[in-house]
Amino acid sequence: MKPHNPQAQFIHLLRLGWDLRTLGVGTALVLPATGQPVLEVMCGGETRVRITAVRRDREWVFTWRPWWARFLRRDGSVCAEADNAADIIVAEAIA
Repeated sequence: MKPHNPQAQFIHLLRLGWDLRTLGVGTALVLPATGQPVLEVMCGGETRVRITAVRRDREWVFTWRPWWARFLRRDGSVCAEADNAADIIVAEAIA
């Protein structure tokens, strides 16, 4: 899904990275020359989760697929505007 505003997508991911940092979670914002930016969530020096920000209907949503989801076919998502988005991601995708 192509974002409507790539700059807004970047800002949402940057804000989430900062919020995760305050929770003690390491992140890296990847800005490829082509394709969507991705926020990589690190744990023990390894990438555990890759998070993207996409526009669904009228709101921005963070989506991810944890490493174990390939066994359960489960993806996660949370509204990017939610004050507790970082907490939800830590609880569902990282813990």
